[in-house]
Amino acid sequence: MGMTAKMWRKQHPDLKGNIRDYASINELICLSNMENLNAVFIDQGIPQGERLIKLNQIAIQQMKVLGGDGNRELLK
Repeated sequence: MGMTAKMWRKQHPDLKGNIRDYASINELICLSNMENLNAVFIDQGIPQGERLIKLNQIAIQQMKVLGGDGNRELLK
């Protein structure tokens, strides 16, 4: 979705629940993957700043794959 939960709540004060309630299945899959990877990176002792960069790069790549590239449809 490209924003923090706080930013989302500020932009959508009329919506109930949280940002995950309005996420697509692809976004939820990516988020779950990022949470798991973050736990692995923490266990490996990777500093927060480095984890953030790695997770951001991986999330961008995963969303490209999950969104399809025109030649294949994965999850839509």
